[in-house]
Amino acid sequence: MGIHYTLVPILTILGEFHGRLTGILILEHMKELLVKTGDCLKSALLSPVYRRTQFSTLLIYLLSVIWGYSQDGSQHSYRFIFYNVENFFDTFDDTLREDNDFLNGGTMRWNYTRYLRKLNSIYKVIIAAGEWSPPAVIGFCEVESRMVLEDMIKHTYLSKYDYGIIHEDSNDPRGIDVCLIYRKDLVEPVFFTYLVPQEYRPQDFKTRSVLYVKLRISGYYIHLFLNHWPSRRGGVLAGESLRAAISGMLINKTDSIQNSENGLSRIIIAGDFNSVPSDDVIRNLTGGVKDPAVSTMHLTNLTEYLANEGQGTYRYRGIWEMFDQVIVSELLLNSKSGIYTGYDQLHIFKPDFLLRKDRSYPGFTTNPTYVGYRYFGGYSDHLPVIIDLKVNPDP
Repeated sequence: MGIHYTLVPILTILGEFHGRLTGILILEHMKELLVKTGDCLKSALLSPVYRRTQFSTLLIYLLSVIWGYSQDGSQHSYRFIFYNVENFFDTFDDTLREDNDFLNGGTMRWNYTRYLRKLNSIYKVIIAAGEWSPPAVIGFCEVESRMVLEDMIKHTYLSKYDYGIIHEDSNDPRGIDVCLIYRKDLVEPVFFTYLVPQEYRPQDFKTRSVLYVKLRISGYYIHLFLNHWPSRRGGVLAGESLRAAISGMLINKTDSIQNSENGLSRIIIAGDFNSVPSDDVIRNLTGGVKDPAVSTMHLTNLTEYLANEGQGTYRYRGIWEMFDQVIVSELLLNSKSGIYTGYDQLHIFKPDFLLRKDRSYPGFTTNPTYVGYRYFGGYSDHLPVIIDLKVNPDP
C-alpha cells in the first residue's frame, strides 16, 4: 500500500495544475495506472537512483500513460511546438554532406548508443511538453534526415498517435534540415513547399530553406512558415545578408497570402531566427522598422514581450537570447471566433530537466548534448517554444 500513497500526491498535483483532469478522475484510474507501471515503477520509486535522478522521468512516464484517459473525443486546443534539437544526426555517412564529425570515429564520437539516447531524450521532451495530449504539430530544426523522424514516430511511444512527416533535404552544407511531424487525426497538410529568396538560385542557397505548409485544423486554414536562419557564428554580422534576404522573402509571401485572402489569413512564422526580436530583420516582419518597403503591420511577434523580460531560449555568456520565436497574423491573434491564439497561449518550455547550472556564469543554462567537442549527454542547447491554438466555433 505504501506505493499507492506515494503516488497520490504526485498525481493529484498534476491534475490540479493542468486542469484537464480532476484529482478525483486521476484517483479513479489509480489502480489501472499502477497495473500499467507495475514492478518497474515500484523499483524506480524505491531505489536510491530514482530519488537522485529519475523523478522527472517518472512524471514523464505517468503523463504518457494518462494521455489515454484524457482523450474525450472533442478537441478545443491544438498545441504547436518548435524545437531546435541541436545536431540531431543519424549514424550513416551522407557523402553529399559534411557530416563526418558525427560519424562513428568522427570528431564528435557520435555512435548508435548516443543516437538512441538522443532519440529517447527528444521523445521525453515532446511527451512532457504535450502535457495531457500529444502535440498536434511539432516543428524541428537541426535534424539530419527523414530517418531520424521515422525512428521518432515509429520506435517511441509516439507510434500510438499516427504522426506524419514533412521533410526534404536542404542545401545546408552539414545537412541539417527544417521539418515537422503532425498528428494525422488532428491536422491535414493541404500543401507544402520549401522556399528560398528569389535573388538566389536554389542550388546556390547554401543554408536552410524555409518550410511553408498550409494546414487544415478543425476546419480552418493555417499558413505555417518554419525557419532556421543562418547563424551568427563569427559575429552578429555573420550571415546578416542572408537573414535579410529571408526576411524580405517572408514579407512578400505573407503579404501575398493576406492580399489573396482579403486580410483574413491565419499565419504563423516560427523557428530559430538566430536574431533577437529587436533586430531589424525581425522588426521588418512586424512593421517595427519604418521602411516604406515594409507593409506587414498585420504580424505580431508574441515572443517579444518575453525577450523584454529577459527570457530566452538560448544562453550565451550568461545572457538569455530569444532566438526561437513565434510571429502571428492579426486575425489569429485577435479573432473572437474560429481558431485563434494569444499572448497567454505562448510560453517557453523550461522544466528542470532541460536546464543545468551554468559553470561559467551565475544561474542556469540549457542542458545540451554537447558543450563544444565534449559530449554532455543532455537534450539540446535550445529550449522549445509552445503556442496553443484555441477553437471557438463560429456563431
